[in-house]
Amino acid sequence: MTPFFAELNAATAAEREAFLAIPIVQAALAGEVTLDHYRAFLTQAYHHVKHTVPLLMACGARLPERLDWLRLALGKYIAEEEGHHEWILNDIRACGGDGEAVRMGDPSIPTELMVAYAYDTIARRNPVGFFGMVLVLEGSSVQLATRIAERLQARLGVAAGACTYLTSHGTIDLDHVAFFERLMDRLDRPDDRAAVVHCARVFYRLYGDIFRALSEETRQCA
Repeated sequence: MTPFFAELNAATAAEREAFLAIPIVQAALAGEVTLDHYRAFLTQAYHHVKHTVPLLMACGARLPERLDWLRLALGKYIAEEEGHHEWILNDIRACGGDGEAVRMGDPSIPTELMVAYAYDTIARRNPVGFFGMVLVLEGSSVQLATRIAERLQARLGVAAGACTYLTSHGTIDLDHVAFFERLMDRLDRPDDRAAVVHCARVFYRLYGDIFRALSEETRQCA
């Protein structure tokens, strides 16, 4: 029997490739984005990352008793994710942005929709589906974060102190993905596995929409 983590990655391969093909993602990997793009990315990252711990806690509260082992594992995520939204504000300040304005501002519509879908999945559908979001965000960090940070520093002269969110997640999420793989491989019910696959596909689309909107947002601010 194929381990579920491998099955999950295979089932979401098309959505992952579509995300990686988004023009601004490709431009970031090539070091061809502007400082305005980077600050716009950080702004939207703040507005979804600040929900990470509340979402993890909400997911844990909704898991059934048969998944107590998964609820306990969420404690590791919660402990390691606390305060990461503040790192983002510090990065915004370090690259010349207004961190407090971002804190008091509103997310873009794509960011708002992604966060809302995460809460809806937990409250109204199978809460295990939330791990589809974990796959998308942490998997994307491992693939992209460190490489993009290096290119920002090399091409735009962005200080290392303005890339702490990207560089830390490129490293931290390597451990998280290994931990996540072990958790997913313990899921043995078809309905739980189907929920994770479905939500991962949706989250690739929703997370991708945040990036698709970045170019438009920066044009409007220019």
